[in-house]
Amino acid sequence: MSNDQPTWARRIRAMREARGWSQTEAAEAMRKHSPRTLPETDHLARRWKAWELGENKPSSQYAQIIAATLNTVTQSLFPPEQKADAGAELLSATGMDTLEIVSRLQQSDVNDATLEAVRITVDRLCSEYARQPPFELINEGRQWLRRLVEMQEQRLNFRQRRDTLELAGWLALLVGCLEYDLGDRRAAEGTRQAALSLGREVGSSGILGWAHEMTAWFALTAGDYRGVLAAGQAGELAADNHSVSVQLIAQQAKAYARMGRRAEMETTLERGRVALDRMEYPTNIDNHFVVDPSKYDFYVMDCYRHIGEDRQARELSDEVIRVSSGFNNQDRWPMRIAEAQITLGVVAAREGDLDEAVSYGRRAISTGRKSLPSLAMVSEDLAAVLRERYASEPEATEYLDQLRTIQRTS
Repeated sequence: MSNDQPTWARRIRAMREARGWSQTEAAEAMRKHSPRTLPETDHLARRWKAWELGENKPSSQYAQIIAATLNTVTQSLFPPEQKADAGAELLSATGMDTLEIVSRLQQSDVNDATLEAVRITVDRLCSEYARQPPFELINEGRQWLRRLVEMQEQRLNFRQRRDTLELAGWLALLVGCLEYDLGDRRAAEGTRQAALSLGREVGSSGILGWAHEMTAWFALTAGDYRGVLAAGQAGELAADNHSVSVQLIAQQAKAYARMGRRAEMETTLERGRVALDRMEYPTNIDNHFVVDPSKYDFYVMDCYRHIGEDRQARELSDEVIRVSSGFNNQDRWPMRIAEAQITLGVVAAREGDLDEAVSYGRRAISTGRKSLPSLAMVSEDLAAVLRERYASEPEATEYLDQLRTIQRTS
C-alpha cells in the first residue's frame, strides 16, 4: 500500500486484516453495526475497497459505522486537525509570564486576568505530565499548589475562592499521579484524598471522577480487580458526563480481562467506546485529565494483549506508537509507547521470536518517562510468557533480572 495514502485508509485495511476479514466480510459486519438500512453487501464491499485505497473519505454517517465495526472511536480513526501548544499561546495572550503571575499573587493583586493566567498555568502543568521528568514536574506542581492554598488567606470574592479551590483540586490530582508514578503510594493516596475533598467542596464532577479513577488505577496495579470494579462504578456516578467516565469504564474492562471474564470485558469496552464517541473532541488532548479518542485504542490494546488476541493487539500497538511519537521533536506520550512495546514483545514471545520479544521489553523499561507501578504491571505479562516458554534461555533470564529491579522499586 502506498505511503501517500491517508492514514485512515491504511488503518482501515490494517484493522480489517487483524480480524482476518475479507472486504466482503467487513461489509457484512458493517451492516450488523449500522442502526439504519445499508446498501447490499456487494455494493458496500466495493465502497470498502475504495476507502482502503483512500479514493474517497467516508461521510460522517459511514465513518461512525466503520469505527463501530472496527471497535474504535470515530475521531480516533478520523481525527480532526489539532493545533500544537495551544496552552502556551493562551498564556502568551494574557501578557503575563510566571514571574509576573507569582508577583501579583504575592501582592494580593488577584483579578480575573490573574486567575485566568493561573488557570492556563495549571492546564500547562497537566499537559506536561506525559513528557516532563516527574521529579521536576512534581516540584513545580507542589509550588503552585502552595500558592493556591495561600491565596485563600487573601480577600477573594466567592467566585474567586471557588475557582482557586478548583484549580488546587486539579493540581492535587496531578501531584498525586506523579507521586504514584514514582512509587510513593502512601503519599499519592493522601494527595488523592485531598483532591477528593476539594472536589466535593466545589462540586466538580471532573475532580471527583478522577479521584475515583486514581483509586481504580491503584487497585489495578496492586492486583485488586474487585476493587477496580467498585472504584470504577462509584466514579462513574460521581463523574456525570465528564470524559473521565470513559477512563473509569476502561479500568473496569482491564480488570475483567485480568479476571478472565471476556464477555464482560467486551461489553464494557463497547460501553466506553459509545460513551467517548458521543463526546466532543477535546481542545487540548495533552492535558492528562482529558480522555482523547486515540486513548481508547490504548485501553483496548491492553485488554487484547491480556486475553491473547495477538493480531489485533499488534495492530493497536502499532497505532498507539504512531500517534504517540514525534511531537515537537519528542515523543508525545512515551508511557503509552512503552506499554505498546511491551505488547509487541508479548506477541513476539508467543510467536516464538525471543530476540524480538526481549528487544521490545528492554526498550520499554529503558524509557525515561515511566510510571513504575503501571510499567511493572504491564511488563509482568511479558515476563509470564518468558518464564513459561524460555526459562532456560540466558537472554530471557537477563531481561527478567532487569525487570525485577523495576518491580522492587514500584
